Amino acid sequence: MKKSLLALAALGAFAGVAHAQSSVTLYGIIDEGFNINTNSGGKHLYNLSSGVLQGSRFGLRGTEDLGGGLKAIFVLENGFDVNTGKLGQGGLMFGRQAYVGLSSQFGTVTAGRQYDSVVDYVGPLEAGDQWGGYIAAHPGDIDNFNNAYRTNNTVKYTSVNYNGLTFGGTYSFGGQAGNVTGNQIWSLGAGYNNGPLVLGVGYLNARTPAASGGLFNNGGTATAADAAVTSPVYGAYTSANTYQVIGAGGAYTFGAATIGLTYSNIRFANLGMAFAQPTVKGQSATFNNAELNFKYQLTPALLVGAAYDYTRGATIEGASRAQYHQGAVGVDYFLSKRTDVYVIGVYQHALGEVLNEAGTGVTAATAGINGLSGSSNQNQFAARIGIRHKF
Repeated sequence: MKKSLLALAALGAFAGVAHAQSSVTLYGIIDEGFNINTNSGGKHLYNLSSGVLQGSRFGLRGTEDLGGGLKAIFVLENGFDVNTGKLGQGGLMFGRQAYVGLSSQFGTVTAGRQYDSVVDYVGPLEAGDQWGGYIAAHPGDIDNFNNAYRTNNTVKYTSVNYNGLTFGGTYSFGGQAGNVTGNQIWSLGAGYNNGPLVLGVGYLNARTPAASGGLFNNGGTATAADAAVTSPVYGAYTSANTYQVIGAGGAYTFGAATIGLTYSNIRFANLGMAFAQPTVKGQSATFNNAELNFKYQLTPALLVGAAYDYTRGATIEGASRAQYHQGAVGVDYFLSKRTDVYVIGVYQHALGEVLNEAGTGVTAATAGINGLSGSSNQNQFAARIGIRHKF
């Protein structure tokens, strides 16, 4: 009798475990290639680099069915450099994403290191997120469409899909003792994807972005003194008390062709709060960016793309307004569903003047393709030949 009771208890326990369906998926991307940069601080640069079309990564994604339509979910995802094996995102173990949460018929709530709503809803509509890689992103990824900056300590809500409509938002606790709003980040966004039409809107607001632990400086190794931003496009404005992005975009597919458009308004408000720059303290700098992109699926295995991007910079300290014209082209050939080879070319031309990083005067604007060392003059060209494998 005792043996029978023990057997029944064991079977009951096993049945309970079996009822809670769970799965864990291992996934990743390896992206490697050869680059040419015609002006890296005044010199030509030829090198291998990792993760241009898509960041090289390794991740675990898991779900557990809790019953009644409720699921527990998690993602742990790190970035790495194929050439050296070192971790990306400032050396963080899971620097790309790390979160856990619950999903139901009412939506999904997660907490951890995550992407903001501008990245989720508008970013996929720019060329850099499709076929151009980070070198085809907007100058310095000034609007974060290409996900240059991630948010720590974040609670995120994502709705279910309502006939193509989704929406969501994030809130990031600053974590500064005695300062409720320090490093605080929040965002809202919505998207519509139904048939040939795709639309997206997003808003991002980050307090003290260059302070230690702020949006621009949460990679894990940089300090407030070096601010983790060296872009010649907006490096002088990161002392702002508030960084704000308003973004929108759309795309329409007809046959094998897709045409897209994005717009962003970027504001660095109340300059000089984090780092003393007496000549500009308290002022604000506003940038506007517009991109027109096009892609065509020549065959099921061959994609070609082209894009033009225009950035109009801030007028401040008597400088002529900086402007950045950027063109990009790309070809992507799929050897299989998981492996492709690609070629990308990006050219940028700068005009006007910008505030120098000391905040004491103006200097001629120089080209600065995203993710590369800045040019010594107004022009810069970069080309990439690469291979990407997904697993």
